[in-house]
Amino acid sequence: MEDAKMITRLDYAIYLLLLMGLSYILISQVSNEEHMLMLKKPTINMTHDSKMGNILVDKDELDKILSSTSTTKKTLIITIINKAYVEGDKPMLDLFLDGFWMGENTRNLIDHLLIVAMDQTSYERCRFLRLHCYKLETEGVDFVGEKLYMSKDFIKMMWRRTYFLMDVLARGYSFIFTDTDVLWLRDPFPLLNPDRLPDLQISTDVFNGDRFSENNRINTGFYMVRSNNRTIALFESWYSQKDEFPKLKEQDILQNLIRGGISRKIGLKIHFLDTVYFSGFCQNSRNVSAVSTVHANCCRHIAAKLADLTAVVHDWRRFKANETTSTFSWSDHVACYASWRQ
Repeated sequence: MEDAKMITRLDYAIYLLLLMGLSYILISQVSNEEHMLMLKKPTINMTHDSKMGNILVDKDELDKILSSTSTTKKTLIITIINKAYVEGDKPMLDLFLDGFWMGENTRNLIDHLLIVAMDQTSYERCRFLRLHCYKLETEGVDFVGEKLYMSKDFIKMMWRRTYFLMDVLARGYSFIFTDTDVLWLRDPFPLLNPDRLPDLQISTDVFNGDRFSENNRINTGFYMVRSNNRTIALFESWYSQKDEFPKLKEQDILQNLIRGGISRKIGLKIHFLDTVYFSGFCQNSRNVSAVSTVHANCCRHIAAKLADLTAVVHDWRRFKANETTSTFSWSDHVACYASWRQ
């Protein structure tokens, strides 16, 4: 009898231990599930780059502004600004917008222009002008003031721009990227043939006469890119090399990729744009009746760009008043030439 009682007590103790163990497992599983649900909450999507700091991207907000800005074919125009481009007696942003006002068939393009602001001041100015605006934030990096050409901050800002544009492509949007120091004098879309678009059409500092030649010296201040697997692969390869060549700007690395044959490796079709139509201070257009855009390239300071782009505005108005090419000539880019001696 005593042995039977001992067995009963032992069975009861084992039962209690089993019950306690099962309860612990269930409680732990529920706790883990709750923890996983908390991790999966759709807050801000954050990526990290050791060189760039924490890059915050609110995907819902960006998708919304891209959708509202783009055409029905998911194509838009993008420019990026900071505080240095919205302050002063005649800010660069205002001069940039003047081009759309006085250009031929350019006014309606404002509806598809997205201004990406890299600080609060430029974002507020954009909002005040009632444009399509998106604030791009990067923790731990100051993109507020003017970044001198080829300075460390300039190179870092150019890479941040590349990362953002890669994200836009990955969302399925094609775009023209334009620096704010590009005057749009005519609608460039007919020249770019968006319905028969190569993967990438990019401006050149000096055009060598062959739109297929990889020896053209490119300029990333103006280009049109179609969203597809090839262009996304290009941007991924492009961005992945920024740490390998820390002293090179993004334009130089893209130039190296192109001349290294990346287009053949991934099946990319590239056209290099003729400076007759997509002009700049490095090489003036020879035909004012055909030119579409004028870029203040080969220039070091914003103040110099403003001075010489203002001269371009006066040249354009003079041409439009007379509509004669026989006596037309562009003003010398005096301030930009001088900027390299400062």
